Amino acid sequence: MAFFYLVPVILLVIFVASFIAAIIRTIQTEYANCSIPPGVSNPGKLRLIVAVLIVASTLGRIFEKMELCSSLAVKRFVFSGWKPGPAPGVRQEDARFGGVPVRLYWPRAVRSAVLLFHGGGWIFCSLDSHERICQYIAKESSSLVVSVGYRLAPEHKYPAAYEDCLNATQHFLQHLERYGVDPARVTVCGDSAGGNLAAAVSQTLAGRADLPRLRAQILIYPGLQALDFNLPSYQQNQGVPLLFRERAVFYSLQYVQGDTSNMQEVLEGSHIPPDMRLKYGKWVSPDNIPEEFKVRGYKPHKPCEFKPGVFEKVKRIRETTLCPLFAEDEVIQQLPESFILTCEYDVLRDDGLLYKKRLEDNGVRVTWYHLEDGFHGVINLFEYCGLSFPSGKRGLDRVVAFIKGL
Repeated sequence: MAFFYLVPVILLVIFVASFIAAIIRTIQTEYANCSIPPGVSNPGKLRLIVAVLIVASTLGRIFEKMELCSSLAVKRFVFSGWKPGPAPGVRQEDARFGGVPVRLYWPRAVRSAVLLFHGGGWIFCSLDSHERICQYIAKESSSLVVSVGYRLAPEHKYPAAYEDCLNATQHFLQHLERYGVDPARVTVCGDSAGGNLAAAVSQTLAGRADLPRLRAQILIYPGLQALDFNLPSYQQNQGVPLLFRERAVFYSLQYVQGDTSNMQEVLEGSHIPPDMRLKYGKWVSPDNIPEEFKVRGYKPHKPCEFKPGVFEKVKRIRETTLCPLFAEDEVIQQLPESFILTCEYDVLRDDGLLYKKRLEDNGVRVTWYHLEDGFHGVINLFEYCGLSFPSGKRGLDRVVAFIKGL
């Protein structure tokens, strides 16, 4: 009889042991595809973060099979992160601008305003995930920070996120007197996918005469094109966390079409018709990347044969509100002063470098800051549960200094 009562306990132990073993195997497998360059500061801390993300991804798949919740819901919970308490000297207020949820961060004295679009591949993150960054910018730069909670893919495909950011920005610019903000001191800012959205909004508003002109745009390791995923930075950093090359394409396809079919064709470049490649190749080209960024290795890539069926599914990448690097010179010339931050160990590094060149070639003043020991997402870890990196703090301080100097 005693053995009979022990059976459930034994089964539970076996289940837990199998569960832990599966997670360990998954971590080992995922680590095999992960590369942490020696130039990254605090590599042990980065390995820990990668392990946590792998465990979260594994749990998400298990929970989804058990029909407890979707894998995406688990990942979103993790990416939203720990929500800090109120920051001394910063008052917070939730509101809606043009129907879009926003969170305002009021410093004691307002001298300018920053509209912030969070990153997360258009799929993850939220108003909560970027709260520490918003609090810091508001306090240190004396800026009213407006964090925009745009709709996420794949439930809301392109152009939903762009439209939400544009609508919130227009609403704010139309009602500046309510917030005591100087119309000549409004900046848009974004990291990663948020940098894409900030660039798109800035281009859309560049020629508007009915709204105050943006003072500046701040693009933090932005993704700005979907033409070539074989640029030097994509090759050199394809397995470097926190954004692998394949994940960059994964997020782009989720945003554009709501699924990740045809990912291999996009990676190989067969989604681009010859005429489009010729037209935009002058701007999205490894020839425009300074040679010092190729010393870690670069092999010229010949795109695979064009597949019209794949292009038909992703053809909206022609639109500059999705790929700001494709904008014509006439639009680029009207853009405000810009700040671009890039990281050496980031697949999106060259997107930022290419846009920097385009802006400078068209007479736009650019402040560029490069984190030689930085990786994608390093600023997002600022003051996050002891997982901050010195390079992330340096980058964020440069952003603050740029805002204060406007």
